[in-house]
Amino acid sequence: MQNDIITPIPVNVMGKTYEVPQGLTIMKALEYSGYRLTRGCGCRGGVCGACATIYRKKGDYRLQVGLACQTVVEPDIYVLQLPFFPANKALYDIGRAVPDAQNIRKLYPELLRCMGCNTCTKSCPMDLEVMNFVSAAIAGDYHRVVERSIECVACGLCAARCPAELAPFNIALLIRRMVGRHLVQPSAQLAERLEEIKSGKYEKELQELKNTEKSEIEKRYQELQATKGASV
Repeated sequence: MQNDIITPIPVNVMGKTYEVPQGLTIMKALEYSGYRLTRGCGCRGGVCGACATIYRKKGDYRLQVGLACQTVVEPDIYVLQLPFFPANKALYDIGRAVPDAQNIRKLYPELLRCMGCNTCTKSCPMDLEVMNFVSAAIAGDYHRVVERSIECVACGLCAARCPAELAPFNIALLIRRMVGRHLVQPSAQLAERLEEIKSGKYEKELQELKNTEKSEIEKRYQELQATKGASV
């Protein structure tokens, strides 16, 4: 059987051109090119937001954004990673940070500069409706902010592209923390479970688990996963 031929394509990384196999993600293309990624990489699965990347396709005047672990390279693509974006992040005591309009605008006064241009939404690699939760924050609908921003990975790309220089991901993080601290009722089930742990109810089982061989733990885990798969 003849092996499939993988066509090499040119990619431009920070002004230097490399030949890489077609079909690689930006992150894999960087590593194939000899870059050792010590920053700007994390989970490699699209959930940590550490590999924010700006790129431009050949013949396209527009800058585009994405996560390096998810975005596939194209011939003559120009790539620049942003492992950290210096967005504004307010300092606050969450115990005193009451979720009301006055407090939020004091911590993030730039919130009211939002122009409704929707650039933040277009920049989100998670396809979140960023402007929607920014508008909800301005309107004081904090539960909607939580609902619409809960899957944010804090990559910073919305802040990198915002013409009003907002940091929507940090604003949403503040509001989620405020809602969790002050507006969500404590879970009675969680309180009960914590009391059981404090009372030592699970000590015997935990000790048994600590003394179990690694191979046996792996076997139990595999059996558990197989059971879950069969029940789906």
